[in-house]
This record gives sequence, structure tokens and C-alpha cells, in this order.
Amino acid sequence: MKTKVIFICIHNSARSQMAEMFLNELAGDRFEAKSAGLEAGKLNPFVVKAMGEIGIDMSANKTKTVQDILETGESFDYVITVCDKEAAERCLYSRAEGRNSTGDLKTLHHFRGQTKRNSLLPRRYVIR
Repeated sequence: MKTKVIFICIHNSARSQMAEMFLNELAGDRFEAKSAGLEAGKLNPFVVKAMGEIGIDMSANKTKTVQDILETGESFDYVITVCDKEAAERCLYSRAEGRNSTGDLKTLHHFRGQTKRNSLLPRRYVIR
């Protein structure tokens, strides 16, 4: 039986979506990951592009709310929040993701570099 994990953020637009995709990609044989936001959001197109550049297609992903997940009756072994300091007070659990980015090339570089994608990939070998 797979361990079920849900990643929670404010809008389910970037970090939580990326975390879901990475966990399913890197350890899908042992984990089943999902993600949701506290509020309805829109998938960040820069995240879709950055993830596509490393071979993870999330173009068909849709954002989901925590309420959507609760209505299914599904339960999880782990609830993980992904966060930034500015949004921390909004999250019911701990901290949460900021608003959707709708910038330009600078925003894309953010999701290519500093972010999640490059900081998570080296951990692929330590997921147990």
C-alpha cells in the first residue's frame, strides 16, 4: 500500500503542484501525492514551462481546493504545507504559497533556478 501525501498551499498554483509532481515522479512506486489550495487558483504558466523543460508535463493539471479534496472523503498519511513567509498567516496548518506569478522572463528564471525544481532534484536519491 502506498503512503498518501497531500501538499497544501494558498492557491495550488505553483509549489504544491510541483511537489505533487516531483513526489509522484521520483517515488511513485511508494507514494501517492496530491495537492490542493485553501482557495481556488490558476495554474502558473511559468511553473508548467519550467517543469516541462525537465520532462515533467503538467499542462493538463488543474488546481484543486482543500474543500474539493474533503468532499471526496479521501484521507492522507501526511499533510505537508509549502510556504513563503508572506503567506504564512493565511494557512490553517502552518505556512502557505504566495499568489500566482504573472510576470515575465524574470518570473520564469525564478521557477527555473532558485526554486523548487533545482532544489528538490538532488533529493531524489534520499527519498526512502
